[in-house]
Parts: sequence; C-alpha cells; structure tokens
Amino acid sequence: MAKDHSNRTDKTNLPSRHVTIGPARAPHRSYYYAMGMTEEEIYQPLVGVATCWNEAAPCNIALNRQAQSVKLGVKTANGTPREFTTITVTDGIAMGHEGMRSSLASREAIADTVELTMRGHSYDAIVGLAGCDKSLPGMMMAMVRLNTPSVFIYGGSILPGRAPAGADVPADFANRDLTVQDMFEAVGRQQNGTLSEEALEVLERVACPSAGACGGQFTANTMACVSEAIGLALPNSSSAPAPYESRDQYGKASGEAVMNLIAKNIRARDIVTRQSLENAARVVACTGGSTNAGLHLPAIAHEAGIDFDLMDVCEIFRDTPYFVDLKPGGQYVAKDLYEVGGVPVVMRELRKAGLIHEDCITATGESIGAELDKIDRNADGTVIYPVETPLTPTGGVVGLKGNLAPEGAIVKVAGMSQEEQSFTGPARVFECEEDAFEAVKKREYEEGEVLVIRNEGPSGGPGMREMLATTAALSGQGMGKKVALITDGRFSGATRGFCVGHVGPEAAHCGPIGLLQHGDMITINAVTGELSVDLTDDELAARKADWKGPRETIYASGALWKYAQLVGGAQKGAVTHPGAKQERHIYMDI
Repeated sequence: MAKDHSNRTDKTNLPSRHVTIGPARAPHRSYYYAMGMTEEEIYQPLVGVATCWNEAAPCNIALNRQAQSVKLGVKTANGTPREFTTITVTDGIAMGHEGMRSSLASREAIADTVELTMRGHSYDAIVGLAGCDKSLPGMMMAMVRLNTPSVFIYGGSILPGRAPAGADVPADFANRDLTVQDMFEAVGRQQNGTLSEEALEVLERVACPSAGACGGQFTANTMACVSEAIGLALPNSSSAPAPYESRDQYGKASGEAVMNLIAKNIRARDIVTRQSLENAARVVACTGGSTNAGLHLPAIAHEAGIDFDLMDVCEIFRDTPYFVDLKPGGQYVAKDLYEVGGVPVVMRELRKAGLIHEDCITATGESIGAELDKIDRNADGTVIYPVETPLTPTGGVVGLKGNLAPEGAIVKVAGMSQEEQSFTGPARVFECEEDAFEAVKKREYEEGEVLVIRNEGPSGGPGMREMLATTAALSGQGMGKKVALITDGRFSGATRGFCVGHVGPEAAHCGPIGLLQHGDMITINAVTGELSVDLTDDELAARKADWKGPRETIYASGALWKYAQLVGGAQKGAVTHPGAKQERHIYMDI
C-alpha cells in the first residue's frame, strides 16, 4: 500500500528538494536518518542556524546557547533547524598587533563560508547569530548574497563594568560604568605615569564582567542597530545584553519568523533595499555609531547589487541629527539604550522628523511603519533625546573629500563641539601602525601635529587594521584633542578624538596619502567636509612620478595574500567579488 505523503511540505520551489525529494535522494536521506532525524523532519523546510560561536572572546561565547532557542522556534513553526558554525576574529583580542590584519578579511571569510555551507547542503532559509564587529556584517552579507528568507539576531552586548568600592584607582575611573575602551585608554595613562600598574590590573579584572560584545556604540552595537533598522532583525532584538534571559525569547521568535518568511517567500533582498540602507545609515548617524558602518553598509549593498558607497552613506549622515547619547562620544551603553526602549524608540523619533522610509519590509513580514505604530514609548530625554532637541543638529559621523582623499574619508565627531571639528597642522608621517604607536608611547610627537599612518589600507596592509591602540594611548595621554590622526586604515568604534579613516585611494595604490612628507600642512574640516594638503596638483604629480611603489609586505602567501589580491577600495566597502550586478543566478532559484 502506497504511503500517504499529503502532509509533506511542497518543496517545488525550495532548495532542499535537491537533497530530500525523490528516489535518487535516498542516499542523502540515509545521512539524515543517521543523525536521528525523523521522516517528518526530513520533509520539512531545512533552516540553517548559523553562529559565529567560539571561545576567542566574550562577544561570541554565548552564541552556542542562544542558537538552541532559535532552533526551538524553527521547530515550533514546523521547520527543521540545522545548526552550523563559522569563524570569527574578535577585534578586542586582535587589536594592536599583527592579528588585526585578519579582522576585516574575516568578514569576507564569514560571508563565504556561510554561503558555501548553505549551498552545499541546500538549506531553504537562514537564521544567523553573530556577536562581534565583522561577524555581524559578514552574516548579513551572506544572507543578501544568497537571497534566502533570512533573520539576523545579535548575540547581545556585554554588561558594563565598575571598579570595586574602595579600589585604589584614579577618581575618573571610580563610580562609573567601564568598557573595554577604558582599558585601552588606561594603557595610555599607565604609559605617561598617571595610572599605576597595580590600578591597571584592578581595572582589567572588572571592565568586562560578562558575556557579550563591547558595550558602547562601538562597531558591534552599531551594526546590531543596523540589523534592526535595515529590517533583517526583529524589532528591539539587538539591545538586550547577552546575559539576559530575555534573549531566549528573541531567539525563539526569530526561528518562528524565518518560517513565516518562507511561507510568504519574503527574501533578504526584499528587505534590503536602497531605502532600508538609508534607514540604517540614519540610525548609525543619530546614535553616533562607528565609522566602520561606512565600510559595512556599502558591502551589504554590494551583495544586493545596489550602488551605495561611502559618500552616499555620508550624505545621509550629513543631514541626520545626533540625539542618542552613547559611548564613546557620550555617556551611556547598550544596556541603557535597551532599558529606554532600544532601536524602535530611536526610529520612532526619526519618523517624527520624516527621516524614515516607512514602507520597507522587515523580518516580521510587516513594514517598518507598521512596526513603529506598535511602539508606545517616547524618548526619555537622557539616553535618547527628542529629535526636536538633539545633541547636535547633524550626524555623529561625517564624510570628507579633497586633494588628500579624492575617493573620500570618514571621521566620527559625536561628542565634539563644532570648534573641535576643524584642524590644520603639519604632518608627522608613519609607515605603519607600530611605528606610530611607538612614537606615541615615547611622546615623540608634538601638539598641533597631524599624525599620518599609511600603508594600512585593505590591500596595502593587508587587512585595513584598526588603530585603537594608538588613538586610545593618545587619549590616555590627554592629547586626543591636541593632535589629529589620519590613516588609510580604519578606526575602532571605540575610538574618540579627531581621527580620520578610510582615506582613499590608499597608499598602496599611490593615493595622495602615500605621497605625504613630514611637515606638509594638512587641513581637516568636518564642518565643511574637507580633507586636503597644502600642495598644488603639479607638486602632487611630481611626487607621484617619483613614487617607488607600494611598501613591501611580509604577507606573500596564504589567506591575507589572497585577500590583498582581490580586495577593492574602502569607498565601496572593501569587497572581494563582483557582487549581485554580475551574478547569473540566484541561489534560491536553482
């Protein structure tokens, strides 16, 4: 008697039909039975549950546990979850040494390995969990590249630390929230003799007291806010700290949501549009988010075939008020943002000013406007200011252009007065970050100078390192506002001070930053958007004619060599493949 298969999911338009349906797939099904799957589970939609879990750092350590709640949600909604992991490189550990070269390259590796896993096993949808700076955009890039039904969920932020009562630490470290940013700046204090090594050891034991990503509006929390604003994450799912049990509810709901997206055939590129990217850039600007968003938003756009480069991002920043008071420019951390209503309240304020595209679809299947209609909380006036009375009238991140950066550059000005947003001084040129850090450590620089760190771009680095160790040391020495710094590399979301990154073209491509000499007068003006050097076109052309070529690298083989050969410029997201404009198929339609 023939078996009744009427209750099986119709997989005619789902990728998993290639591994589950028909007599020819009996060997494949035997593998599933070997893992304890039931017949019912085999014939349901197969949902990849991807995490960046590892034991490298607190950002990732909770993801394995959180994935179980996602899987429960998928099962509850009659799907079959298949958990897998990918790599992550955590910047807090990689910072300040050669390991940082692996950071940005890891974003591409994450996107690539998630893509390969999904393709290889013909999964029908994805829920991606990520916790650190590059794993968030990497996971979202994979979703858009594959164009599957997709839901993103952040692993959550770390809780703020605090020095114990009576601890022998300087007064400005006592009785306040601490983050890893404070630890990097404490190094500068210890180097200039205003913090003892004993006090440093006290602080390092308490600054990071739980699982979760760095607590301020650094890159991880910035991109977590992006995941909501762009529509790939459920509303208010990004702000809750990693240790909170409430994260399990968001995980389960995310698993259920992806099954709803499968049923409605709502895919990642239905959610990630030019308008939703603009929404995301608004949220970065009004929260004083990381300059790295100027790298990651174009990279996500590239996966959808959307033209949205660094200067497009900066145009959005230019006319967006800055009204959320988060570290490093402000006072508060992600936990505080969660407690006053999170990203939905921020977006509600933006909507009041007409700065949100309300028709964009979200992971709920509903529009942004419909989701914001459900919000009944208002700006608290302390963490989130009313949009009518912002901290400053323009965004916390600004784009720059000029003869020193023909392809653009980016600077974070959150927390800086308008008077502090312009700087002219002579260049002190360093050929790499290590040289600059040693000079800062030894105080071999002068007030009023512009420190130039070159050969740290995506290709020339290779890897476009972040400069937090150097910028934090400057701040710790009390010099953060007395010098400026420019680089073709990047800055951490935790960086503060007048620090310009993503200068393009990079030195390795004979960009003007590679032609600078000690003493050249550099002007940085975040009010007018200028980054220039006091040299004529003829003088720059003469130096270019004498250019000896890119600085020799020790990375002549391996992953970083491959990355350097493939990577494009920072202004388009430092991507390594042609993107959706050149694709000849969509994975979901094979």
